[in-house]
Amino acid sequence: MKDMFRLEGKTVAVIGAGSGIGEAVAMGAGQQGAKVVCLDINEAPAQAVAAKITAGGASAHAMAVDIRDGAGVADVFDVIKATYGLDAVICTPSINVRKTLLNYNEEEFDRVVTVNLKGSFNVVRTAGRILTEQRRGSIVLFSSIRSLVVEPGQAVYSMTKAGILQLVRGAACEFGPLGVRVNAIGPGVVETPLTAPIKANADWYNAYGNKNILRRWAQPQEMAGATLFLVSDAASYVTGTIIYVDGGWLAVDGRFTPPGM
Repeated sequence: MKDMFRLEGKTVAVIGAGSGIGEAVAMGAGQQGAKVVCLDINEAPAQAVAAKITAGGASAHAMAVDIRDGAGVADVFDVIKATYGLDAVICTPSINVRKTLLNYNEEEFDRVVTVNLKGSFNVVRTAGRILTEQRRGSIVLFSSIRSLVVEPGQAVYSMTKAGILQLVRGAACEFGPLGVRVNAIGPGVVETPLTAPIKANADWYNAYGNKNILRRWAQPQEMAGATLFLVSDAASYVTGTIIYVDGGWLAVDGRFTPPGM
């Protein structure tokens, strides 16, 4: 059974591998035996992560990609397919502008939607073409607990994360008959560069930590296990769904414990 979770013989492309969750997933893929292609909008940090993977005894390479550019994404993945082969694609990047709707401007809206939704679409379309042609493979996108629940200042971000989940479901139903699985990961609160402003505010940071069952934030490496499960043979019958890795955030809606409990 343990071999079902291994990734030997697979080439896994990780977008956003230069930092945070993407870095943790790329490192984990290397530790599971995959050949890893580290992709990031900034090539230098992706190269640094690839070097760490290589130092650990696995095979890794790095390239730059901007998921907002559909033609650029296609060019990069054509090179990956021709040079290394391709078995799985994991797309982690997103951005957030925390503002109430009445204070949002069009430029901010376009920026968030372009990265989170258009970028995810560009990846799914490009990876889907390659993987369905070879009739095997797996795609994992990153959604969020915000695909289901929201708070003030998160409406636009939440809209994109719900959209990513529906994109995953639609791609899964179209690609499945051609041998390709598509799934999503739904993180809760994770300590990454994206959430650094929250960590800097103790009250905000602690409020989020206390909201989930485990009463703490996740570390990026805690997203790797579920993500790599989805690209492994252990998940061969898993498609069109989301795994929430949220410390139980979505399972509870309050903290009051009645007397005598």
